[in-house]
Amino acid sequence: MLDVALNFLKDAFNTHLLTRTGSDTVKMILSTLVDEAGKYAFSKDSICCSILNIAEERHLKNQLPDYTTVNGQHIVREPELKLNLDLLFAAHFTHYDQALKYISALLLYFQAHPVFTSDQYPGLAPQLGRLTVELLPLNYEQLNQLWAFVGAKQLPSVVYRVRLIVLQDATPTGFQPPLTTIRTTVQSR
Repeated sequence: MLDVALNFLKDAFNTHLLTRTGSDTVKMILSTLVDEAGKYAFSKDSICCSILNIAEERHLKNQLPDYTTVNGQHIVREPELKLNLDLLFAAHFTHYDQALKYISALLLYFQAHPVFTSDQYPGLAPQLGRLTVELLPLNYEQLNQLWAFVGAKQLPSVVYRVRLIVLQDATPTGFQPPLTTIRTTVQSR
């Protein structure tokens, strides 16, 4: 599901860029920022989207298994895993002003589209339901640590948190016959 969510965001932004500029020469790509040699792993004149962190959303954590009935079988599945992703969007362009232009386009796009639902966006997988995108401000120290962590020279970039990627294993952990009758006995005292 992580790949589905990120591909959706990438395709939505690339469609937005195409309608705004009329050109598909600049695109967002999903990639690591640097390769093993420490060089940028994505081509120039593009925007890279890379996962910085994956964290569980503990406030909405469901502790109990999920019980459903499918074809007369009572199925038990593990609870959903709800995740937040911290994404780094970095613009690598020959000309610095072009990098700023496309980072600005990204900021404006997510400002105008902070929430994606499968009702509004048919391209969003129904299993994802709803994605919320919020800008994460970084101070100078955090920015320095981020680029040191990545292992590259700083590029014009922005960090967003995407909430709420929901993962659930479709494989049941147990089968039980469904309840078909309930019996009670009433006794007087």
